[in-house]
Amino acid sequence: MRQVSNGVPAGSLVNVTWVKSRHSNAVGNCVEVAALSCGGVAVRNSRDPQGPALVYTRAEIDAFLAGVKEGEFDHFALEGRVT
Repeated sequence: MRQVSNGVPAGSLVNVTWVKSRHSNAVGNCVEVAALSCGGVAVRNSRDPQGPALVYTRAEIDAFLAGVKEGEFDHFALEGRVT
């Protein structure tokens, strides 16, 4: 398994399936994630699919998702929109 670095061009990540939330809107304001063969998770901006991808460990993603589920980031929302 090859280790992937942060800031890698998302287009260079081959044989991955990018997934976005069903809550994403039609104008492309969404974040996409992909599981990597090295065990990490890549994150990219859907408006720039060839741009940089940030790569996180499973533990980092698990910690972030736990925080989201517990409302730790709710202060970023304003009237249903992220600011």
